[in-house]
Amino acid sequence: MPIQPPATPRKRSTNLAQGVVDDLTQRILLGQLKPGEKLPSESTIVLEHGVSRTVVREAISKLQASGLVETRHGIGTFVLEPRPQEGLRLHVDTVASVRNMLELRLGLEVQAVALAAGRRSDAQLAHMRQALDDYQASLANNDSCVEEDKRFHQLIAEATGNTFFTEIMQHLGSAMIPRSLVKGAERGGADFAKLGQLAHLEHEAIFNAIKRQDADAARAAMVLHLTNSRDRFSGE
Repeated sequence: MPIQPPATPRKRSTNLAQGVVDDLTQRILLGQLKPGEKLPSESTIVLEHGVSRTVVREAISKLQASGLVETRHGIGTFVLEPRPQEGLRLHVDTVASVRNMLELRLGLEVQAVALAAGRRSDAQLAHMRQALDDYQASLANNDSCVEEDKRFHQLIAEATGNTFFTEIMQHLGSAMIPRSLVKGAERGGADFAKLGQLAHLEHEAIFNAIKRQDADAARAAMVLHLTNSRDRFSGE
């Protein structure tokens, strides 16, 4: 009697499910799936990821356990409002706190951009390009560009493929791009339109390095951008 091959290990199903979890988590954290919005149907997720329905159900269970979604029987699965964060509290409203934020970002984003350069997909690169185009359009309209700036940096975090980077950047939120939060008395004569244009040129250098998948150049471009941002804002 021929020996039957061993059953597929449970671990393989778990790994497939985690891939679905990571993708949906990033889409939620980046606002591509918003609170109150219904997740794609089970059959749609099956087709998008090339996995079985069992894997999709396991992934949904993990998302439920993490508090990101809830399933309403007979209706579907919906994104929940983010839960209040405990522990990390960052108040950015002075020039000194801006410097502190940029030093924190130097420690975080220099590694993130190097990973993103090596791991980014063509679709992720296209999203970064769109974010920079939107940034330039906002500059032309004399808008603050904060949302576009934040989106570009969050997309870099997403392209690392490591959800911890995405979650930390999402947690930083608007404090990550703090120039609009600084009290008027502390802004002095800072020309934010000029600062925004200089930042845009640096963003382009970061983008081009990611496009070439040159991790060293991406790392260097991010160091230059964040260091310059710190020094420009503080008037050094």
